[in-house]
Amino acid sequence: MSDAMAETRVLDAAGLSKTFREGNNELTVLSDVTLHLQRGERVAVVGSSGSGKSTLLNLLGGLDAPSHGSVAVCGQVMQSLSEKRRCQWRNRHIGFIYQFHHLLPEFSALENAAMPLLIRGDSPAQASRTATELLERVGLGQRLRHKPGMLSGGERQRVAIARALVTSPALVLADEPTGNLDERTAASVQGMMQELNETLGIAFLIVTHDNAFADRCQRTLTLHEGRLSSS
Repeated sequence: MSDAMAETRVLDAAGLSKTFREGNNELTVLSDVTLHLQRGERVAVVGSSGSGKSTLLNLLGGLDAPSHGSVAVCGQVMQSLSEKRRCQWRNRHIGFIYQFHHLLPEFSALENAAMPLLIRGDSPAQASRTATELLERVGLGQRLRHKPGMLSGGERQRVAIARALVTSPALVLADEPTGNLDERTAASVQGMMQELNETLGIAFLIVTHDNAFADRCQRTLTLHEGRLSSS
């Protein structure tokens, strides 16, 4: 690996293992997983239910600590940070998209999308401007003041994508981001994510059961019995 390629990496995971203890028993969910993502790369992770995909995303995003191994995002080893600094680093460099949008029902689309910027400390006016620009980009310019209950499933997921991208992260981790949508809406959201990936240069790691979605990515990796391999 050349120095130039190393400098463009946004994610370096080395030797990741995760073991859970249940009474006197130990369950190994991930074993010796190594993964690297370059800036602007779009990678899919496929695997059967229970193969450890969501656990892997939690480790890569610094939401959980590995039993062994390390995760570095934009050159920073996540485990070496205090909880407060890890949250700050995650807010700055990582966006998350889930199968269920997890929008706050009492807030508008604009308020939901702007939330990460407000948490970061941006002024309300600046956060609103940035979130508005991104919501317009994902086709929701006319729905800014609508609360989640007034939006369709596809629209709610577009708000969630805008929220993930609003801080201009280097990396977006997506866990079945279209798994709760009908086929037509899923295809639309997938196309939008691809377009944003290509135009904004943000790396996407996408866990999906959808083989067609995986085929739209530059690489596909398979997680089987806790081990990651190229498909």
